[in-house]
Amino acid sequence: MFAALNQALRQLVQTGNLTVTDIRGRKHIYGDGSGKPSGFKIVNPRAPMKILLDPDRYFGELYMAGDIELTEGTIYDLLEVLMKNMEQRPTPGAAKFFNQLRIGLKRLDQYNPVGKAKANVAHHYDLSGALYDLFLDRDRQYSCAYFETPEPSLEDAQLAKKRHLAAKLNIKPGMKVLDIGSGWGGLALYLAETCDAKVTGVTLSEEQHKMSMERARQRSVSNTVDFRLLDYRHLDEKFDRIVSVGMFEHVGVVHYKEFFAKCRALLKDDGVAVVHSINRSDGPGATSAWIKKFIFPGGYIPALSEVLPFIEKSGLYVTDIEILRLHYAETLREWGKRFAANRHRAKAIYDERFCRMWEFYLAASENAFRYQGMNNFQIQFTRNQHALPMTRNYMITEEERLRAIDSKSRRLKSVPAE
Repeated sequence: MFAALNQALRQLVQTGNLTVTDIRGRKHIYGDGSGKPSGFKIVNPRAPMKILLDPDRYFGELYMAGDIELTEGTIYDLLEVLMKNMEQRPTPGAAKFFNQLRIGLKRLDQYNPVGKAKANVAHHYDLSGALYDLFLDRDRQYSCAYFETPEPSLEDAQLAKKRHLAAKLNIKPGMKVLDIGSGWGGLALYLAETCDAKVTGVTLSEEQHKMSMERARQRSVSNTVDFRLLDYRHLDEKFDRIVSVGMFEHVGVVHYKEFFAKCRALLKDDGVAVVHSINRSDGPGATSAWIKKFIFPGGYIPALSEVLPFIEKSGLYVTDIEILRLHYAETLREWGKRFAANRHRAKAIYDERFCRMWEFYLAASENAFRYQGMNNFQIQFTRNQHALPMTRNYMITEEERLRAIDSKSRRLKSVPAE
């Protein structure tokens, strides 16, 4: 079976520097020798068949189980060689078949009624909080950061993301804001403290809700920030603004009509909403089988062509769209560095198999944003055409105002107490 894998790799890997050691210890070299050397050794004799049959599912599983072992470079280096070459060449036959099958079944996979949605969220977001402290920024922003300058810290880039979103929301003091999928509360707290808004954050994660409530209590803003363990579909009130960051990937195509209809119902007549989500730039597809099984059950990265028709048909106006291209790749690069530096701590919390799973997840995701056409969109929409100024200048003005507030706040925090 290795002969067939050898042939497939020779066809696929035209650039880069890959060495594969077969079960008999023989080394096979692929690519043109450029870039960092990477390589793996096959430990399980069944590994070549699995890789050929369905690499999207089995390559990650084999790495987690130790059935393939790195011999040169990191898991990122290995995946970069493979995914960079895949960007330029068609998917092999068997892998293409399984991908088409997943596309055909995706509406079934993404059926996320209220109870199932909560279980899917718990699978990922109710992991040990100590794990997330190992690789996220101090505010626990678990979504794409916004890199305004070439080399900001992860903390600066995540603060810039919150500021960028707040500017697009055009919040006035005292406005009621809904944060759908509020995570550990960082964005909601920012909007309350920096924009003087009254914020309601909803999440399905019990761990996130618990931490959000504690953060609001510690910062004495419980009267202006209300975190609820609640599905957004159960809300029945009106808001001036709605924001949702990194949650739309968990909605599922089956529920897009429901999502935007609910947003329209929750928005006041002059309300404004912004949805921030990963985007599939090459059109509708399917969730990776490995990601679906181990990381995000029920999740799906949409294409703009799948989302916009539902906004239009819901009676909402699309007022602005921005594509963030490599910002998530840079975010994942920082997460990967931090996780690698704290890998021993992650292993103490879980085990070696979990560590392999997590580093594969971060490395594969970063490469997907660099070489597989993934990026992020921010879609702003309203209930009527008159809710916002006619040009985007207000965003720039508001972002500068918020930047001045953020800078002042940082300076005050750096001054030692007398």
